[in-house]
Amino acid sequence: MRLDHFDFDLPRRQIAQMPVSPRERARLLHVGLELVDRRVADLLDLLDAGDLMVVNDTKVIPARLFGRRGGARIELLLHEPLGGHAWRCFAKPARKLRPGDRVEIAPGFAAHVTAQLGGGEVEVDLVAERDVEAALETHGVMPLPPYIQRPVEGATRDRHDYQTIFAARPGAVAAPTASLHLTTALMTALAAKGVPLVRLTLHVGAGTFLPVKVEDSRDHRMHAERFEVDAAAAATLTAHRAAGGRIFACGTTVLRTLETVHRPDGRFVAMQGKTDLFLRPGVAIRSADRLLTNFHLPKSTLFMLVAAFSGLERMRRVYAHAVRAGYRFFSYGDACLLERTAR
Repeated sequence: MRLDHFDFDLPRRQIAQMPVSPRERARLLHVGLELVDRRVADLLDLLDAGDLMVVNDTKVIPARLFGRRGGARIELLLHEPLGGHAWRCFAKPARKLRPGDRVEIAPGFAAHVTAQLGGGEVEVDLVAERDVEAALETHGVMPLPPYIQRPVEGATRDRHDYQTIFAARPGAVAAPTASLHLTTALMTALAAKGVPLVRLTLHVGAGTFLPVKVEDSRDHRMHAERFEVDAAAAATLTAHRAAGGRIFACGTTVLRTLETVHRPDGRFVAMQGKTDLFLRPGVAIRSADRLLTNFHLPKSTLFMLVAAFSGLERMRRVYAHAVRAGYRFFSYGDACLLERTAR
């Protein structure tokens, strides 16, 4: 399918720069038989007792680093841990870096370049006089996507705003943004209603920011991302599906993980590793019945995913409505609740 099938016009004024507060006051477009304009807080009415909610408990690390090599300013975006304090990262300008170079980030904190990978990537070892994790937490900047405008040193409030209430396992360089809308108060109310919760982990990688550059979407290759579904989660999901219960995926990262561990006989298996699963129109989705997600970029793999879930023509109508109705787009924007297209 051609890339331009996934294009649409979006006024820049509708790209959200800050989240709504409180988060559950964000708008929610419910996409069922009709399009209904609601609020995220209305999930309390839209979900039924017994619906199983699945969330991603990854935690975003301050993965963007700024330093100098000689007189050159260098930006590093850590995106794949290699063991110890070694990372694969995107570098700007990568062409200035060679194995053996030292990028000074702060007094007592530096990155040693160990390999030049090409394509804007290098491998580095982080070194600190005391504790590398503490240095990263102090001097790193939250890796907001490029369409959110911030000063080079970042903004303090993003340390909170760009983190979900489920964040527990450090490793992501982008937030699972659908869950940014969920608050402790809303989750408490859903639990009291009888909506159980399952956690899994997918560490969102920097590949989520990369544009699709091929004309035929089927030729795109996804960056692999690390995930884990433990035995307890897999057993709960399997039993729930066997009993005929509905599964509600909070975000595209959850849906990709569920599809990775779902089997044709309906079972979910405990797994950990990497997934490069590419969900696009033509790929059947069977692991979840409903999907909470933000509004995504034109020509992106995430827009392709929602088109696979609810149908391309339907999603074109959804996004046209969202633009006309003034919904806020992308990571800090509003959300939609999608019902899976019947197969």
